[in-house]
Amino acid sequence: MNTHHHIQNNLNQSPLQPYPQPLNPTTHQSKTQIEVGTRMKRDRPNKQPRKTKAPAAKRFANTKQLNYQQWLEIRKQGIGSSDAATACGLNPYMSMLELWMIKTGRMQQNIEDESAGYAPLYWGKQLEPLVAEYYSMHTNHKVRRVNAVLQHPDEDKQFMLANLDYAVVSNEEVQILECKTVGEYGSKLWRDGVPLYVLCQVQHQLAVTGKQAAHICALICGHETKIFKVTRSETVIQHIINAERYFWECVEKDVPPDVDASESAAKALQLLYPTHIPLSTTDLSEDAQANQYFEQLLQQRHLIEQHQTSFDQLKHQIQAKMQDAERATFKAGSVTWKKAKDSISLDSKAVLQHYPEFLQQFPHNKQGTRRFQIYVDDDQSKSLA
Repeated sequence: MNTHHHIQNNLNQSPLQPYPQPLNPTTHQSKTQIEVGTRMKRDRPNKQPRKTKAPAAKRFANTKQLNYQQWLEIRKQGIGSSDAATACGLNPYMSMLELWMIKTGRMQQNIEDESAGYAPLYWGKQLEPLVAEYYSMHTNHKVRRVNAVLQHPDEDKQFMLANLDYAVVSNEEVQILECKTVGEYGSKLWRDGVPLYVLCQVQHQLAVTGKQAAHICALICGHETKIFKVTRSETVIQHIINAERYFWECVEKDVPPDVDASESAAKALQLLYPTHIPLSTTDLSEDAQANQYFEQLLQQRHLIEQHQTSFDQLKHQIQAKMQDAERATFKAGSVTWKKAKDSISLDSKAVLQHYPEFLQQFPHNKQGTRRFQIYVDDDQSKSLA
């Protein structure tokens, strides 16, 4: 990892700064630590007055005796640290709308079955103690589990909850440990340092607990470990609080939040509005914003069609130059043009013609989904041509 790279995130946070010394002189093979956020106190040229100690987080619920369903119910009562990036619209895996549907009880938490040995959740849970053990061994920092869901001490921020992986014991430099197990797909997001959605999660934890810094220990692809430091940033925390307050108001008022372009939002919309009312029409012709959306939609569709035509032409031109070759190489990369293997499939239509009773004996019901289709007035279609 190149610690000389500076990374700027979208929350007005200072860039990553190189950590000045190895974690432990005896463990020279471990990855260099970098700090996320403000400079460390000892780097400041002038001594700052000692800050007033922040109020301790409230103990919202003990988790040691909770079963899985009880834990999910607790999570519905606020925004946890793992929800923070989603509530701020920064989670690449989940939309605000999907999280809103979970918090309002319209949708079940989509957690993979832990009994399945391939499930990331299962392996993350199994490997977490080993990651914490590695961290303790390579930093000489003692850690302990926090068997509780914590709550922000301020009355107007009690929707902010946090379930910490570990607390770092008796350490002035860092107070929280967040363990991450990152697979091959997710590792792409860690190439330049801590992903934004993880930074948001940890800053949320610092906001709830009032602590000043946290370490993230990430096991990447099962063989590489990196340790990062996240320092408290009041600017970032204020952004998070504002975004989360808006989201929680949507939950309390039962009003859907804004949608985005993600697959998560598409899935949530299908679940939120699964069927249409036959022959019903909503007239949006006097809604200025809706009309603007529709005009932009038509323009984007036209651009997609143009780009698809250009793409297909370029593809065909390259194929014509390749002729019988399987691969073609270029200065910037390569392409392949290979014939798929022959296969045999069942002609289900012919089978049902000969044996119609099979449909009754082996039915398979497939639930329909709503299809979005666009119809354009003649005058509008001419203007787009």
